[in-house]
Amino acid sequence: MAAAAGGAEGRSPPSGLSPRPVSPLSPGWGSAVVVLSSDSEPEVVPLAERVKRRLSRGLPSAEGSAARGKEGGERPCGSGERPAAGGGGQGDTAGVLVAEVRPWGGTNGAAGAERAARGLPQAALAEPAARPGGSPPSGGSAETSPAPKKRKYSQKEREAMCQAAWQRRKEREARKRQQEQEKERKKTLAKILKAQRPGECQKYITVVLDPAILQVEGGAQVLAALRSANYSCVVESQAVPCSITWRRKAVIPQTEDGDEWTEEPNVLVLLRLEEFLSMVRGYKQEAQGCAGDKETLQSFVAQVMKKMPGKILALTVVEVEKYFRCLRAQSKKRLQQATVHGNQGEEQRRKEAKDSGLEISRLDVEEALVDLQLCTQVQVTFFASWEELGEFATMFSKAVAEAPYKREQEKTGFSFYLENKWCRGVKVDPSGKGLFEVWKRQIQQFNRVSLEMAEAVVSAYPSPQLLDQAYSRCSSEQERENMLANILVRRGDGVTATSRRIGPELSRRIYLQMTSHDPDLYLDAT
Repeated sequence: MAAAAGGAEGRSPPSGLSPRPVSPLSPGWGSAVVVLSSDSEPEVVPLAERVKRRLSRGLPSAEGSAARGKEGGERPCGSGERPAAGGGGQGDTAGVLVAEVRPWGGTNGAAGAERAARGLPQAALAEPAARPGGSPPSGGSAETSPAPKKRKYSQKEREAMCQAAWQRRKEREARKRQQEQEKERKKTLAKILKAQRPGECQKYITVVLDPAILQVEGGAQVLAALRSANYSCVVESQAVPCSITWRRKAVIPQTEDGDEWTEEPNVLVLLRLEEFLSMVRGYKQEAQGCAGDKETLQSFVAQVMKKMPGKILALTVVEVEKYFRCLRAQSKKRLQQATVHGNQGEEQRRKEAKDSGLEISRLDVEEALVDLQLCTQVQVTFFASWEELGEFATMFSKAVAEAPYKREQEKTGFSFYLENKWCRGVKVDPSGKGLFEVWKRQIQQFNRVSLEMAEAVVSAYPSPQLLDQAYSRCSSEQERENMLANILVRRGDGVTATSRRIGPELSRRIYLQMTSHDPDLYLDAT
């Protein structure tokens, strides 16, 4: 270990170390440097010399710095500035520890020597660039290399860079705008789908009633039933008297003027009992070949469709059964009167025959309804009371409201209905569980084979291999074709249970499927 003392008296170097002189410092330093070395170690280059060499390689020399210092006027060391390193002798290349003895205090020099003795790096021996009350020396510290100069771009390069930056910004804005549009589209679609769900779709439906409905006997009950079901009702004049139509409010209006409404294609028309009986009577006379100008059900429907083209029409009539009950009561009363009076005159019998021709029987009504449905595909619904008509109007409004949702549910991609259990596949695990269900599905794929028939076949022969072995045990071709014909097929449970047999036709088709090698064989061919 080595220690240096600057400006402190009465201290001697540690044992084993002897002081050696070094080359004198430059006049600008005003301080002494003591070199302590060991006899067994070679000398190293002093600190001042190392700084000098470093400055001579890439920085201004110490002499230049000293000359600039002289031009600016030398200041004494006690003024607070640190003197620049001005010289030093050359010694050995190793084993020398250098400590500066500064005139402004020996404590710092001693501390530096102690740090050097502990093996600290030489950068730690250097004083800070700025000290309290003073400025760093002009050439005593290594200067950092200057920062590289920024490249200067030409006008074309700057224009190209601006164009590329503008293009990137434009692309970012386009992507952001596209993302916002996609987000808004998904939000709109979700809102529309929510508005179509049951329970929500009724909020967007308004029932429009013709004022003539409220003028009939039970029209107020129909309106009360609709309002009790929380339907919005409006009374407006319609093209067809006593009709009910529906409007649907757009979930997201396209314009800012207000709500947008769409007319639903359904129309419900109420026929008074007298009008309906008159139309049936007109059909009866027309069917009997009697020329008349009375209106029939077909002519009435034609007039409605002319006024409301493209609409789906439905007709309703109230208290038809009440009319038939009154008709039966009148027939009984006349029969009783005929029994009491006995023989009647010729004039009375003619009057009764004429009255019976004007009466409409249940058979006449059914014939008129069948003719109407075959020719116009329009149905007539009968109700015993006005309360039932109000309930029917409520259910009809619910069906109209949920129609778009049900149409979306029916869009499965197939033109035929697939049952849930039938359309999904069968999972078979490595242990073989599920193969029985696969075998049953194979039998069920035959034309005109129900689930009960397939279950009967697979119950008798639980696997295709067992069925093939049974075919191999038969002695003739006819026996193989009819082997499954007598298998019983049970339907239903309890007292309603029925049973039948597989039959020779299905038995033959299954046999051909299991044994034939012809891929083009038509199984249904006789």
